[in-house]
Amino acid sequence: MAGAVSRTGTAPLDRLKVFLQVHGSTSRGINLWSGLRGMVKEGGVVSLWRGNGINVLKIAPESAIKFMAYEQVSTFISSLKEGGSLRVQERFIAGSLAGATAQTIIYPLEVLKTRLTLRKTGQYSGLADCARQILKKEGVRAFYRGYLPNTLGIIPYAGIDLAVYEVCVCTCNVCVREQADPGVLVLLGCGTTSSTCGQLASYPLALIRTRMQAQATAEGKPKLTMAGQFKYIISHEGVQGLYRGITPNFLKVIPAVSISYVVYEHMKKALGVVN
Repeated sequence: MAGAVSRTGTAPLDRLKVFLQVHGSTSRGINLWSGLRGMVKEGGVVSLWRGNGINVLKIAPESAIKFMAYEQVSTFISSLKEGGSLRVQERFIAGSLAGATAQTIIYPLEVLKTRLTLRKTGQYSGLADCARQILKKEGVRAFYRGYLPNTLGIIPYAGIDLAVYEVCVCTCNVCVREQADPGVLVLLGCGTTSSTCGQLASYPLALIRTRMQAQATAEGKPKLTMAGQFKYIISHEGVQGLYRGITPNFLKVIPAVSISYVVYEHMKKALGVVN
């Protein structure tokens, strides 16, 4: 519930990020406001939430697989040692493997999310229609287009995100609270810091992944591999092109994490969950 409300609340910024990643290079004058205005003009205010349905739908399996894998890998690494907590590099490995495992299983949903996010009014009647059209026109392989940069990107993102988060929480507990139960504000700060660090490290690969996922929708553009996309961006847009759309991406970090933790705490109370 926390993830669903959080993603829904920041969906317009997420769609704007994807829009800038894919179309920003062809529209040099585009920015945050003109991008939002363009999307509203094309499909109305409700169009700002295109792709949010499947984004919410994949939260449960993605989160469950990621955290289950993280716990399993952490337990396995701990069993190889003679005791003591995991070091930073060990948390990084566990987080990276957990993220890669989750993304491998739910990746077709990522492709569908990108296509639904970028769709024009009337292009698809829904999730099933989108999947059917992709399968008919592009084949099964289209559901794993961009998988390599996605997997390479999830390694630094998930690794840094989970490792920095746990290090921040442990540090705050020792230096500030000296207890095992951090407060909401501490978790909020740790979550924001870890997410930002992870995104900075993996953003270029995430941008290349999105462009590969959306290649079939970009008329007149060549179908490029990961290396081809990287060379094309560097030669035509410069290094800054690898970070196109990062502004709305960062703008949604704090509200996304804030909404997530607030809803999380209220849902715990409503459901009677006790730590």
